[in-house]
Amino acid sequence: MEDSARASKREIAARNTAAESWRAFPARQQPDWPDPRALRAVTDDLAAAPPLVFAAECDRLRRRMAAVARGEAILLQGGDCAETFGHATADAIRGKLQTLLQMAVVLSHATALPVVKVGRMAGQYAKPRSSAVEERAGVVLPSYRGDAVNGLEFTEAARVPDPRRLRAMYEASARTLNLVRALTTGGFADLRQVHAWNEGFVAASGAGARYAQLADEIGRSLDFMRACGVDTRGLATAEFFVGHEGLLLDYEAALTRTEPATHAEPEGALAPASGRAYATSGHLLWIGERTRDLDGAHVEYFSRVANPIAVKLGPTTSPDTVLALLDRLDPDREPGRLTFVVRAGADRVRDLLPTLVEKVNAEGALVAWVSDPMHGNTTTAPSGHKTRRFDTVLDEVRGFVEVHQELGTHPGGIHVELTGDDVTECVGGGNAVLEEDLPHRYETACDPRLNRAQSLDLAFRLAEMYRGS
Repeated sequence: MEDSARASKREIAARNTAAESWRAFPARQQPDWPDPRALRAVTDDLAAAPPLVFAAECDRLRRRMAAVARGEAILLQGGDCAETFGHATADAIRGKLQTLLQMAVVLSHATALPVVKVGRMAGQYAKPRSSAVEERAGVVLPSYRGDAVNGLEFTEAARVPDPRRLRAMYEASARTLNLVRALTTGGFADLRQVHAWNEGFVAASGAGARYAQLADEIGRSLDFMRACGVDTRGLATAEFFVGHEGLLLDYEAALTRTEPATHAEPEGALAPASGRAYATSGHLLWIGERTRDLDGAHVEYFSRVANPIAVKLGPTTSPDTVLALLDRLDPDREPGRLTFVVRAGADRVRDLLPTLVEKVNAEGALVAWVSDPMHGNTTTAPSGHKTRRFDTVLDEVRGFVEVHQELGTHPGGIHVELTGDDVTECVGGGNAVLEEDLPHRYETACDPRLNRAQSLDLAFRLAEMYRGS
């Protein structure tokens, strides 16, 4: 009884430390909530709500990310720039999941390596902004910071931060996770159904036709395995994780939990040790380029939770900054704990990345290196639409892989903004979108995303790079 009471006190202390210590540090990119009491009522409610993900799942992903860091697996992370409540539909979620599954098949077939699949889903409802305000025709209003904070409509009422949206984010994330879990375990993700994922897609896309050929090859291999008596039932499900930028610290703190060790994982690893705190809003959370201050609240918070975490590194990142982040976030040098996501831009990645990788390697740290080829390559089209050119995105990925090839290190994977819909937001790709096409289906709430054909095209191009290495 006394041991149980002491354990409970340790868990409460761990949660309180992780959930509260960041408040003593400067927190950038946080909304200016107009009613602190309303915010407290919502976060108290969330603090009593069930976790969205579980500590054992987070630990499982840490082991998968350790394999990525060792060069034994590849990370594929993708999804919306900014999820919206209105587009958290079954069709939209199914489309993103299907696109990621197809990309994973392409990469795994080419490399003979497992692909760790992480959706940029079930929590990507908040966005950092370069300016606190937006001006249109002389009218100045607060910037849209994602559906978790305020509305996209350019009206004074919509742009007021509303803490009730945090509860709506939790509910939308729960619905998304429920559907993802049902799809990945209920037959939708069955590798034996690789052709079904391509329905209605082949005729309109060169990448789709290429995928159909790959699906034929996989189907013949599976037929051969079954003819030889191999049990293929294990291919009926897919392991899938979710993640988002851990931007809104009031939300993340409210969903911080501790869980005692009560069971063993199938692989023999124990469930989380008593007293360890976890951010239960997602499996893999990351710190953005604008919030990775070493003395800031985000680094403080994430230094105290046991999830696998990532940090975005932009073109001005110095080696000293990377080493300091390593010391703060992964002091014990545990493989799988830390991922560096490089978003340098196609024109800078070949110059920036080698020194960063070499400095981290010299410290004896085994981190996962991942390319974000989207955020450093945003331009504005003559029509005024923000866009990204597929060839530029591809060039940054190529530069990322080339650097690792030259250093003899592992290019750990990619982190991309994509959708399963046939949007016209990025220019180029196998089923080329032209600049004049941008207004046709420009649906993003923030930054431009690759559509399904462009995403699959990128997967084939990346597979060729891995095969070449």
